[in-house]
Amino acid sequence: MKKFEIPHFYRSSFITRIKNSRRDLDPRKKDFTPTLLDFGPVRFYLARHFGFCYGVENAIEIVYKTIEENPGKRIYLLSEMIHNPGVNADLEKLGIKFLMDTSGNHIIDWEELTKEDIVVIPAFGTTLEIEKKLNELGIDPYKYNTTCPFVEKVWNRSEQLGKQDYTVVIHGKHYHEETRATFSHSKTAAKSVIVRDIEETKTLASFILNERPKDEFYKAFEGKFSEGFDVKKDLKRVGVVNQTTMLATETQEIADLLKAAMIKKYGVKNIKDHFADTRDTLCYATNDNQEATYGLLKESANLAIVVGGYNSSNTSHIVELCEEKLPTYFISSEDKILSEKLISHFDIKKHQEIVTENYLPSKNVVDIILTSGASCPDAVVEAVLRKIHSFYPDAKEVDEVVNNYLN
Repeated sequence: MKKFEIPHFYRSSFITRIKNSRRDLDPRKKDFTPTLLDFGPVRFYLARHFGFCYGVENAIEIVYKTIEENPGKRIYLLSEMIHNPGVNADLEKLGIKFLMDTSGNHIIDWEELTKEDIVVIPAFGTTLEIEKKLNELGIDPYKYNTTCPFVEKVWNRSEQLGKQDYTVVIHGKHYHEETRATFSHSKTAAKSVIVRDIEETKTLASFILNERPKDEFYKAFEGKFSEGFDVKKDLKRVGVVNQTTMLATETQEIADLLKAAMIKKYGVKNIKDHFADTRDTLCYATNDNQEATYGLLKESANLAIVVGGYNSSNTSHIVELCEEKLPTYFISSEDKILSEKLISHFDIKKHQEIVTENYLPSKNVVDIILTSGASCPDAVVEAVLRKIHSFYPDAKEVDEVVNNYLN
């Protein structure tokens, strides 16, 4: 796999070495057991896979090279390049400005741009409408394009489905930048509809099976279907793609449910005429991180710490998985660990930061699950580990334990 040139301050002094060691021992990625770092009074279980994925490192390399190669030029990002507050803040410090927020609301008007300006497309990609607008302004939307290759793979698959007269069902959050971009590309080639979760898919299946009046579809999926969508005609043949940061297991569950609905309506012998197999669009990195989380949860730990941006979809799903089993603290950086007694963390149900006391149990040995989302630098995960480690004065030195593990 390609190695990217990203700023050294995003790298960890030891996490990359551990990842490389695990990769060399398990090149086919069949072993999802975590790495145990035993410091005595505190032990950390590091996920087999976590941190920057291919698409994120690709985006960071492109944007930093753009800054380096264009001194004095005004450089803009359409919106957050990735969902990580530290990375985006670093770019702002270097003079990059954001044209929109993550919801697509303008911070800077189009009228302020000139054809001499540089606009960088974020890793999530963007809509065809925005590409057209940039072209009208004389700005090439493809020259500084950091769109993840796996997102583009979903777009290409959607186009193929459209050419085969399938309707594209997009599993995603309709307000998310990536899903907005995928929907924009998909609807040009195929009838398209967005489902958020399994419950919305059950609603869609009820229309496929003629269990509800078709007029109710337009209210149930308002803002989530392509123009001219005909419920009676456009739900006869479907294929599922996803926002690449969604839970792969949930995408598969959605596909299975729709396939079952088609079998019920048309019979198993005719299923290939009504349902397309699209498992090849699932993002390997999202899937690896989620499988690694399942591997973590087989351990008998006292708590989990998940590090990443609070608006990061893939990180939120890791938090959801961990919360099903044990106390879980979703933090954006080591600064959220206020002391050995207090931690400030994001509650994904309340959508706000809260402070919890006594998050570290009083035990002779405390076992902690530690992982992060695909947009979180390894350096931040290391900082989190070192800060908690500092609360245990009798713990073995970090470098000593790491070197013993690697040797």
